[in-house]
Amino acid sequence: MGMANSSRNTRSFYLFTDVVLLNLCFLIVSVLFRLGRFTADSHFLAQFIYINFFWLVTLGVVRVYQISRGTRFEQLLARLLRAYGLFSVLLLSFLYLFDEWVVSINHAEIKVAVWGVVFVLWRSFMAFIVNRMRRQGRNFRNVVIVGNGQPTRDLIRFFKDHPETGYKLVGIFSNESAWGDVEAYTGPIVEAQEFVNKNGVDELYCSLSGMQAQEVADLMNFADNSMIRFKVIPDFRGILNRKVNVDFYGMVPVLTMRNEPLQHLFNRVSKRAFDILFSLLVLLVVMPVVFVFVAPLVKLGSRGPVFFRQLRSGRDKEEFYCYKFRTMRVNPQADSLQSFKGDARVTPVGAFLRKTSLDELPQFWNVLVGHMSVVGPRPHMLKQTEEYARLVNKYMLRRLVKPGITGWLQIHGFREDSRSHEMMEKRVEYDVWYVENWSMLLDLKIVLITAWQVISGRNTGY
Repeated sequence: MGMANSSRNTRSFYLFTDVVLLNLCFLIVSVLFRLGRFTADSHFLAQFIYINFFWLVTLGVVRVYQISRGTRFEQLLARLLRAYGLFSVLLLSFLYLFDEWVVSINHAEIKVAVWGVVFVLWRSFMAFIVNRMRRQGRNFRNVVIVGNGQPTRDLIRFFKDHPETGYKLVGIFSNESAWGDVEAYTGPIVEAQEFVNKNGVDELYCSLSGMQAQEVADLMNFADNSMIRFKVIPDFRGILNRKVNVDFYGMVPVLTMRNEPLQHLFNRVSKRAFDILFSLLVLLVVMPVVFVFVAPLVKLGSRGPVFFRQLRSGRDKEEFYCYKFRTMRVNPQADSLQSFKGDARVTPVGAFLRKTSLDELPQFWNVLVGHMSVVGPRPHMLKQTEEYARLVNKYMLRRLVKPGITGWLQIHGFREDSRSHEMMEKRVEYDVWYVENWSMLLDLKIVLITAWQVISGRNTGY
């Protein structure tokens, strides 16, 4: 059982090095400011008590060290940034609120910023090193799979395709004769216990497919008595094919069929804060300049108002007025007929605004007041929502979050609405994926890709 304490040792190592680096960052910045003859910070002991206390509080809230081997780097980075953000808010708020009663930390903002850079770079570097070690066959766990069925085959394929997770499949035990051609196949189920005892196995995976309850119970008792971690592979074929969350109501396991990161308060607050800051930046810096040039052109292009206002479908059952620069001639079909390539209603000025995406700038007002988000599923007309809800499976799931100006769907080339049923189903898949996989880093990635596409003239509307 050489790898039994690997995770515990790794967590202890990260905790120790993080605390050392945290204190070094604050100490080095203090020394540098003293050498530079700026305001000296000689209260090292006091500041070390503050920063270590709030770092421990942060670790109690954000489980930054409880990361499974299957965690993607994007998920790891999101958790690191969440921990750093909470630590910064706690420490700086404490200093600002109680500055008169405690020993202040001079240049606290600079020290916190330096720590953030060091922390993220250090942990990212370590993630790269661990990933590389596991691909080279080090820092692994010996695992055995017992059982039959497609879920078992899927897990075998996962271990084979993802060496960076650090799992080494050393044995497969199954009563299906067809498994004889599978690499690592060892023998029938009755031989599993003897093999495990002789080969230093760390984890035993047991499939519920095709096995009797007593067989599973016997294997679990054997694993417990041998100090081997026992894990079950359920078979949900025909019911679901996605990740699920498991909660316990007393002793009753309950599966949550869909992961929704934005159900968590911290995530919603983070996304809303980003929306407010980003929309304010656009409305105060970009919008005034654009309005001075665009408004006269819209008025000269055709009769009608500068802005176009239309009811759209928002989160849950909310309806809101979405604002854009008007790109069409005033017409009675504006709320019932979506635009299409070669649409005669689009003015020459409107065509330019659509191609450059400038027509959507007023939507940042919708973001600021909370009707929309910078990133999210595309908001549809009410008629479209009613039609698609009847025709497209799972369409309404996209309304679990606020609609956005840009989104995962749009950066993949689906900026315009489609009348094809097959294409609409594909669009819904992208939106549902975004709902289930949201992260702050994903939003930033989408914003940056959108900016590049607008600048380069790719993926524009008509």
